[in-house]
Amino acid sequence: MNNSIKVLVVDDSSLFRQMIIQHLSSQPGIEVVGYAINAFDAGQKIPRLKPDVLTLDVEMPGLNGIEFLKQLLPKNPIPVILVSSLNLSVFDALSAGAVDFVRKPDMSTKNSKDTFFAGLTLKVRAASKARVRVAARQNTGSAVTAQNMPAKPMPFPPIPRTVLDSTIIGLGASTGGTEATLAVLQKLPASIPGIVITQHMPEGFTDMYAQRLNRICSMEVREAKNGDVIRPGLALIAPGAKQMEVVRAGNNYIVQCHPGPKVSGHCPSVNVLFNSIAKNVAIKKVGIIMTGMGSDGAEGLLQMRQKGAFTIGQDKESCVVYGMPMVAYNMGAVCTQASCDNIPSVLLNHLKG
Repeated sequence: MNNSIKVLVVDDSSLFRQMIIQHLSSQPGIEVVGYAINAFDAGQKIPRLKPDVLTLDVEMPGLNGIEFLKQLLPKNPIPVILVSSLNLSVFDALSAGAVDFVRKPDMSTKNSKDTFFAGLTLKVRAASKARVRVAARQNTGSAVTAQNMPAKPMPFPPIPRTVLDSTIIGLGASTGGTEATLAVLQKLPASIPGIVITQHMPEGFTDMYAQRLNRICSMEVREAKNGDVIRPGLALIAPGAKQMEVVRAGNNYIVQCHPGPKVSGHCPSVNVLFNSIAKNVAIKKVGIIMTGMGSDGAEGLLQMRQKGAFTIGQDKESCVVYGMPMVAYNMGAVCTQASCDNIPSVLLNHLKG
């Protein structure tokens, strides 16, 4: 048991807590070392149980999950997987330092429960190897963090119109990617070539995530709909539970969003997006692969590079999980590696050049 991932389950629901404990305890290499019924109980047990990973219900009575994370992580940087209903608070918890999240299942549907437990197991394993990013403490007691406020993009000469109209940027991310993608996009100007993004995220959350980015970033950001035209100043995020591809339509490039099987274990899949850009886009292409477990996107990024795209991989030091970018780099798909903070300037310098 010494090499097992030690998990502490924090949930105020006795039934749900017991289901999580029972499932995780049955998984090889995972040991549930205890449970807590609320944030105060968890705070008391963490020093004694020394878990490797926490699963945390976001909505709990008393001290909620967000405030708990703000108190916990500066002193105990433990990887946390959120268990959440369809609620905007999950993004505040991610900005407070949680590694990833899973959506609570529909308890009346076996498929929903199976999907939830499979996802939870994968994310617990990934979290055990994750780097925890602790949010900077705010001077004010306000619940609104700096990452929920509009940010000024980097000062940079305007991108020539010819470049804006003749370039498509593809970006893919997974674990840790909600905050990493935000960190990149909020530094980019409103006048930027069209961006298409696949972030591993459940149905429902992608629309809320797009709305959050749209409030913070200079360009327009929204969840993609089938047939949307890719244009400068617009970032389109693949909808949860659908694959998104880029195709030519007359003089324009559009996205096709459709239900489909998982590819590389995911729907939406970064590989599906990147492969479609490599295959269908005849104008200039840029591919960016960011933090995430596994290898989704690596093969597609290689296809893009082989078709002349400029490709960027997030570096190990700034990744929450250096999985997808590592695989892409090792197979020769990455032109250059850069930290999350430096990817915007690398991108803008390339577009300018």
